[in-house]
Amino acid sequence: MTELAKRYGGSLYDLAAEESLTEQLQQEMDLAMECCRREPDYLRLLSTPGVPKKERCGLLDQAFAGLHPYVVNFLKILCEEGLMGELSGCVRAYRERYNADHGILEATVTSAVPLTEDARQKLVAGLQARTGKIIHLNERTDPSVLGGLRLDLDGTRLDGTVQRRLELLRDEIANVVL
Repeated sequence: MTELAKRYGGSLYDLAAEESLTEQLQQEMDLAMECCRREPDYLRLLSTPGVPKKERCGLLDQAFAGLHPYVVNFLKILCEEGLMGELSGCVRAYRERYNADHGILEATVTSAVPLTEDARQKLVAGLQARTGKIIHLNERTDPSVLGGLRLDLDGTRLDGTVQRRLELLRDEIANVVL
């Protein structure tokens, strides 16, 4: 995430916090980001200097007419400044500020197969007990981990996968052979 994205996303968060709109604007920013992710040609069109700014801003007004004016105006500012490519970073910066203010930690767990509901609940409960924060768990499946779990939480990786254990064993064997 760039400094520009932090500044812009943080400024929108500050405005939303003053107006008690943080949750609504977060959801709407996520929606706008998802729309742009699904339609990369639309994002390219909004970033095309050959299309007049007024027309690009008009497209944003039409596409996001149901969203809060702060979100629409934010998107128009990014468009006018040629910063639509920073949208994902702005959304991430906004979310980080929101999470920090609301005691939320995002965690990503990677496993070879999807977690059962019971395992998911136990993992979230254990993490919440250890951190004292609300855990939003994102799940990924990756058959290459073979078994076990890899957890990324607040910049820390805990890797208890079979894949990692095999890597450590391989390194240990290589060190003994040398």
